[in-house]
Amino acid sequence: MYDLVIKNGRLPDFEKDQLAVKDIAIKQGLIVDIGESIGSGKEIIDARGLIVSPGFIDIHMHEEVIGHSKDGDDYDIANKMLAMGVTTAVGGNCGNNRQNTKDFMDFVENKGAPINYLTYIGHNFLRNQLGIDPYEPATKSQIEKMKEQVKIAIDQEGSIGISFGIEYSPGITYDELVEIGGAYEGQALLSAHYRRDADGAIESIKEMINISKDTKKPMQIAHIGSCSAFGHMKASLELIQKARNEGLSIAGDCYPYDAFSTRIGSAVFDDGCFQTWNKSYDSILLTEEPYKGKYCDEQLFKKARKEYPQMLAVAFVMNELEVIEALQAPFIYVASDALMNKGQGHPRGAGTFPRVLGKYVREQGNLTLLDALKKMTYLPAQRLGLNQKGQVKEGMDADLVIFDENRIIDRATFTEPAQAPRGIEYVIVKGNIGMKKGQMIHSRLGTLIKRQTLKG
Repeated sequence: MYDLVIKNGRLPDFEKDQLAVKDIAIKQGLIVDIGESIGSGKEIIDARGLIVSPGFIDIHMHEEVIGHSKDGDDYDIANKMLAMGVTTAVGGNCGNNRQNTKDFMDFVENKGAPINYLTYIGHNFLRNQLGIDPYEPATKSQIEKMKEQVKIAIDQEGSIGISFGIEYSPGITYDELVEIGGAYEGQALLSAHYRRDADGAIESIKEMINISKDTKKPMQIAHIGSCSAFGHMKASLELIQKARNEGLSIAGDCYPYDAFSTRIGSAVFDDGCFQTWNKSYDSILLTEEPYKGKYCDEQLFKKARKEYPQMLAVAFVMNELEVIEALQAPFIYVASDALMNKGQGHPRGAGTFPRVLGKYVREQGNLTLLDALKKMTYLPAQRLGLNQKGQVKEGMDADLVIFDENRIIDRATFTEPAQAPRGIEYVIVKGNIGMKKGQMIHSRLGTLIKRQTLKG
């Protein structure tokens, strides 16, 4: 008898570009049989009329701060990930680990998590550990110390690669980026938050491509919407395509919103930002107390930056049509860039994947269902070397999400960013039910995935 049988579901086949109605048998965390009338299981789910997809893989998010929970659950973000169908996610993006990577990885490995986690080692995190001023370049000796830490994080601890947050530390030189990016001589993935957005987007894309070329490492361009959706998306995508045609391994990710979010005290909001975006102070929404839900004027903006620099703010500055253009590009994956402080922040942390499937697939027809699912599952799995994930096939990990394509939609808003989506019926991690009809059933099914277990 199988552990779990899912009957009558519509399964995506990315190779044939079609959906097929079949049953799935699961045993010991793996898909062991797919067919018709395949037998009984200890538990049976009737998925008639529903899509049975690989669990969504979020290649770009920001892990929570663990070990400081007051309610007994450290997974402020991962719980919301699971609720929107994510079964595997990559933290440590934009150069900014939220704590020591080993501490985070040990916590997940020892205690489990709602989802599976991978993580980068962040360049900015290492700079902060050495006390380097973000507006100053690192010295040669500081770079050597960071290179040693990169090697330890990847080779010994299992980080999948190095992430950069170039905009957050304007003092970073190109030589420093190449030195750090090439510190580990084996296989590793690079990811970078660009140096400048809007009018600086094209030069920023060129810089990230050159880092890949000079380090001989694949480069994942972070949230390209917030880099280029200011009138520069077409040219940015053409640059990436040209680099790919030349044999470079360049890809990117994008979240489905026309507003970004980061800490109000960061260099992103330095003098000149509003001129760059052609916006004003009232385009900035503060998301945490004592100013939760308030839009800025000049006085509040400056007060928040000075007194609450860690507060998350949302900037409504991007062009939605260009965000859609990015999502349509074959080498851009769907990712959330989720970052929350105790449930507060940007709704992308709870709504990204259902929003794409509900708004941009069903309602607007900007993507086909299979194209969207491929960008959420198969493509990021291949990029990360997760060869056991990303497809519904025999022998693959039984990480699955079952949803109603006619109902799925995000419900998280900029004032209520943690609201769970509608239309997701089940989320399954390692063959076990984690979420059922919006209710958490098991919150510790996920585990840590180390670089050494990845392929390619």
